[in-house]
Amino acid sequence: MSGKPDSDEQGPESPEAPESPEAPETAEGWEGLSEEASAGSLEPSAELEAALQEASDAVETRADTRRPSSSSADKLVLEALSNELQSLKEEYEVRVAELDEIKDKHVRLQAEFENFRRRGLKERQEAHTYGHQNLVKDLLSTVDNLDRAIEHAALADKADKAGEGGDLQGLLRGVELVRREFLAVLDKYGVSEIATETTPEAGDDGDDEKEGTEAETGERRPGIFDPALHEAMAQVPDDTVPANTIVQVLQKGYQLRDRMLRPARVIVAREPTDDERENEPS
Repeated sequence: MSGKPDSDEQGPESPEAPESPEAPETAEGWEGLSEEASAGSLEPSAELEAALQEASDAVETRADTRRPSSSSADKLVLEALSNELQSLKEEYEVRVAELDEIKDKHVRLQAEFENFRRRGLKERQEAHTYGHQNLVKDLLSTVDNLDRAIEHAALADKADKAGEGGDLQGLLRGVELVRREFLAVLDKYGVSEIATETTPEAGDDGDDEKEGTEAETGERRPGIFDPALHEAMAQVPDDTVPANTIVQVLQKGYQLRDRMLRPARVIVAREPTDDERENEPS
């Protein structure tokens, strides 16, 4: 047998063996750990405990470094939510104030409208009840004059019975004055008589001397029938005047400014037939 020691027996303790690098030694250690683990007899070693401690410290360090950043993010989120909540609260208060103002305006407008409605109703009632007050006041003087005319007529009648003779002409003039005064009051309030006669203008049919004289004297002629103002009660044959000429007024008509109160009732002329001309007395 050879005198050289066996390589397994010498191992790493041999002084002549060269120092192996750290990587192969580490690999040999991991191989040994794996062999021991496969054999089921893994025993804690200083290197393993150091590695585990180093990994645990690294995990704790990472957790410590992440915790403040997570807390800062939460603070930012809470601050943003708080600002948004404050903004919503302010907007809500503004909207509530606007709603209160609108409600107040609505209540005021409703009260004003109710007052306006009551005031308008009162004014309409007063206008219906007292609207003709001024007209009646102006007619009182006419009533007074009528009373005087009646008293004068009674005295005239008493004197006539006594054989002294009554002043009938004075009574007639008094009644005419009362009528004139009454028509003046009506004219003051826009009431006028519907015309049934016309006054010829100067120069119309200048060749006719008679018509020129009538125009100068202001003599009135019969008017022409107007269905908007007159109501024809009858027609009579008359060839002395044009057809539809008013020949008689049965009842005068009146209008209030441009509104008709009642039409004038008239009798209108028409062209006579041949038989009516033959039967007409000469």
